[in-house]
Amino acid sequence: MKKISLLVMVLLVSMVASACGNSKDNNAGTTNSTSGSKAQTALEAIKASGKLRIGTEGTYAPFTYHDKDGKLTGFDVEIAQEVSKRIGVEPEFVETQWDSLIAGLDAKRFDTVFNEVSITDERKEKYDFSDPYIVSKAVLIVPEDNTDIKTFADLKGKKAGQSLTSNLTQIAKDNGAEIVSTEGFNQAIDLLTAKRIDATVNDGLSYLDLKKQKPDAPIKVVDTSTDASNSAALFNKGADDLVAAVNKALADMKSDGTYLKISEKYFGEDVSK
Repeated sequence: MKKISLLVMVLLVSMVASACGNSKDNNAGTTNSTSGSKAQTALEAIKASGKLRIGTEGTYAPFTYHDKDGKLTGFDVEIAQEVSKRIGVEPEFVETQWDSLIAGLDAKRFDTVFNEVSITDERKEKYDFSDPYIVSKAVLIVPEDNTDIKTFADLKGKKAGQSLTSNLTQIAKDNGAEIVSTEGFNQAIDLLTAKRIDATVNDGLSYLDLKKQKPDAPIKVVDTSTDASNSAALFNKGADDLVAAVNKALADMKSDGTYLKISEKYFGEDVSK
């Protein structure tokens, strides 16, 4: 009887050990399965696809526009191309009007926006930004023969051509202007020279570039904001590793002189300060 009892105990121990072993294997399989289905991070997804999808206007010189041969170029375009190169992917530009850029980012039509997007508290609530790579000031532009608009305060009751989602529009609104919707800087200038609007509050760097390209353009700057605006690449929330990779690329570009070379090409100076 003792021999039988001993045999039964050995069998029971063996069965328990086997069950524990199977349980451990099953748990390991579940863990592996779970890790295998883990969602890719933003940077991992981009590297897997081999491309960075970039939202941009393509009609906003000198930041993003088409040259005489029809090629997409500009300051933001070259910065984005260099950033993509340093991340190890190809840039894929998706062109759309300014007022559709943020909606396109929301819809995940692209991974980021490089289009002189100003950093504002309102935008920071919903989106993430890279480190700033453009510093600019708003200017008040009027026809060359205008004599009654001399400061931002003189915009009260006047027609100002503005992109509705641009932070520059708020300056015009705060000073009592009647807002006329435009698709961007170029259209605002066209309306201004055609005397269909009285003024536009726009980017000082864009104005300098326009006067460089068209020195006889019948427009002038009559006032400049005291506050500088910082602009950066725009991302959906949750793309932390992608933002970090872009920041590293931008920092490296500034360190090795690549950023300054691109900046001087378009503006004649470092526009990151």
